[in-house]
Amino acid sequence: MSRATPASRGAVDHFSTRGLPAARRIELWEEHNADALVALQCRMLEHDSALEASEANLQLDRLHLAHVEANPHAVERTERTVRARPTESVALYFTLRGEALFHHDDGVRRLRPGQLLVCDADRPFLRGFSQGLEELAVKVPYDVFRSAGGTMPRTARVIDFGAPGAPALGASANAHASALAGLVARAVGPDGDGAADEDALLDLVTAVLVRPASGTQAAGAHFAAAEQYVRQWLRDPTMSARRIADAIGLSERQLSRVLAEHGTTVPRLVARQRVEMAGRMLRMPSYAEQTVETIGLRCGFSSAAQFSRVFREQTGMSPSEARRYAQAVRPRNTRSQNARA
Repeated sequence: MSRATPASRGAVDHFSTRGLPAARRIELWEEHNADALVALQCRMLEHDSALEASEANLQLDRLHLAHVEANPHAVERTERTVRARPTESVALYFTLRGEALFHHDDGVRRLRPGQLLVCDADRPFLRGFSQGLEELAVKVPYDVFRSAGGTMPRTARVIDFGAPGAPALGASANAHASALAGLVARAVGPDGDGAADEDALLDLVTAVLVRPASGTQAAGAHFAAAEQYVRQWLRDPTMSARRIADAIGLSERQLSRVLAEHGTTVPRLVARQRVEMAGRMLRMPSYAEQTVETIGLRCGFSSAAQFSRVFREQTGMSPSEARRYAQAVRPRNTRSQNARA
């Protein structure tokens, strides 16, 4: 049986206890987390249950991203564990499913889905998940955190980032935290593709935890938040500048200024992302039975004519031509992969 290995830089590393001997699952899960994320001691809440847990990790140059799912259990990071395996990092935990109990030396906090926990990962803590969990995690090294202007959190913080999938953020939700969760999910979530814009992630971390040190940094965070909101609601044909601005806490004029600094406008940003989504769908075998018009409508275009025009403007070919090209290339790619196997 192979030992869990650390997350490889630039590639998503997946690990699961499912299929492992029940008696060794906790041991192997602890080994994996010690190498890949944060060293913890794990125990089940029910004596006769076996740990079912999975984790996806992505190590970037300055940040570490993770997605974790598990059945009910508890984890503890003791003083002894901290001394033996320090992380020298600030941890951000985004609760997606299941309530989480966090016990720290400054008290107890209960987190519900849509809330972010920020803590110093090298201060002992206990976390319990009586309903199981699904969460995203970001590990920010101390030096990266300080270089962004942050001061070490002396107490844990809880920040609302909004219920996952909600059409609008609540009054108390932090738009930058919501965008950060979306970018992390895009990289390492169940449908993640490993793509991560680390500069955008850092701008958002700074906006969430530290007052942005410069106008450029703030603009970067606002742009990332706008881009993520558009990506989340791309299929909605009612997308508008006002709706995007309201969602990320800007006026329409401020939003226009932020987008201009990045060389785009609301219509261009929406159109580019819709074309990117449509392009992926046209290449995927699972959408081969759907018409080009259906794919365009699913991506938020108002008509087949608009879809064809915008797609050609951005790619130099029609949607039908893009699909035929993908179908022609796919068998060659398959044969190439088979030859390497």
